[in-house]
Amino acid sequence: MEAETASKNIVQPSPLSKIILVASIAAGVQFGWALQLSLLTPYVQLLGIPHTWAAFIWLCGPISGMLVQPIVGYHSDRCASRFGRRRPFIAAGSSFVAVAVFLIGYSADLGHLLGDHVENAMKPRAIAFFVVGFWILDVSNNMLQGPCRALLADLSGKDQKRTRTANAFFSFFMAVGNILGFAAGSYTHLYKVFPFTKTKACDVYCANLKSCFFISIALLLSVTTLALYTVKERTLASLQEPGNAGAEAEDRVDSAEGPFFGEIRTAFKGLQRPMWILLLVTCLNWIAWFPFLLFDTDWMGREVYGGIAGKGPLGIMYNRGVRAGALGLMLNSVVLGFMSLGVNRLARGLGGVKRLWGIVNFLLAVCLAMTVLITKLAESARHGTAEPRSPPAGIKAGALALFSVLGIPLAVTYSIPFALASIFSNTSGAGQGLSLGVLNLAIVVPQMLVSVASGPWDDLFGGGNLPAFVVGAVAATASGILALTMLPSPTADLAATKTAVSSAAMFH
Repeated sequence: MEAETASKNIVQPSPLSKIILVASIAAGVQFGWALQLSLLTPYVQLLGIPHTWAAFIWLCGPISGMLVQPIVGYHSDRCASRFGRRRPFIAAGSSFVAVAVFLIGYSADLGHLLGDHVENAMKPRAIAFFVVGFWILDVSNNMLQGPCRALLADLSGKDQKRTRTANAFFSFFMAVGNILGFAAGSYTHLYKVFPFTKTKACDVYCANLKSCFFISIALLLSVTTLALYTVKERTLASLQEPGNAGAEAEDRVDSAEGPFFGEIRTAFKGLQRPMWILLLVTCLNWIAWFPFLLFDTDWMGREVYGGIAGKGPLGIMYNRGVRAGALGLMLNSVVLGFMSLGVNRLARGLGGVKRLWGIVNFLLAVCLAMTVLITKLAESARHGTAEPRSPPAGIKAGALALFSVLGIPLAVTYSIPFALASIFSNTSGAGQGLSLGVLNLAIVVPQMLVSVASGPWDDLFGGGNLPAFVVGAVAATASGILALTMLPSPTADLAATKTAVSSAAMFH
């Protein structure tokens, strides 16, 4: 009888079709995130925020991620709703994204309505609306992504292969959202589909941004509604049946420490060495990534094309560079999508996920270092010319190739750390939501550091984006070394290695 009860409480992995439906929510989330990455840094400068201070706007993402994901993860582990533990948070996050996108898209119009003058370079009221919308957007994205990944881990059971596959599909749909978002961002006549978006306070660039966000809302609400309607999850009451060790462990931790911050403290106290190393490798990895993710299109407009945000010939050249950067990000996403589907196979070929992660970190370091070479070649090509002009075809091709190659390490960054966190946390008392929230701290703390330091750091060396990129290259190298030398392999990789060794021994 006891064996019968235990067998009923073993969580079997859900069908792959359900996992794919939940993972598809990433396409809607990432569509909006792609617009943030490609269009919003130039946009805030058009509202009057200097380049040196533009990075501080992005602080809201890391700060909200540091607070929101662990809190949402904690409460989603314990949500007693009849709709499930994760689904209510995913639905709420999607709704708030729609509100945030409206505030961002209409910030110039709302600012003008309240007294901003179109001819003034600084538009303080528009900036205020933009910042509020940006904060809400980042909070909403964190409310969405944490429960989505936790739901994927729930649907995967304790199957390590299925967990890695689920995160690979999440990464794939992130790439799909990126492709759609960057394609929309690079198309300069999209506003003609929504002619009402162009107003006295909102020029063509701003109208295109609005139009992109309308499409973003429609996509996110569509995929979220389909996934939440189709995929059911077990309620907290069903997970607390007798014999469910995971729920009992969570109850013990909860009763011992009480509220959220006590739970966070307990989660950190209970971290084993593999998880600590994972946090360190992830932290260094994101110190490497965030400068480029933050300033990639600005780098194309400023360093490669030699423009300056604003009006006039240099402003036109800057906008061309931004559009070229959006095209590069779209190519990056195509590579990211294909690579995401092949992460598991490539990991097996290289001897495990830790070796794959280490190697692609070195590739990331090389690519970030190559931005210096491309910039110097572009500056050399512009030297001695009276009128601003686009860089030669070879330099454009080199920059776009750089964007494309970066899709390889990005696919690993978007999948492997989250899969490892789910695998390492299966034996801990904390739930999947809280464990992924703890991993998110290793992502957002570096983002905060980069957001605060990159502007003054770049300004110290004469402005531009290269100093932060160089720091990123050094961090990527350190992350690769730690991944190869200290990060433990998951048990599935160890078992596969032992099988391969045994098979080889039989043939000798």
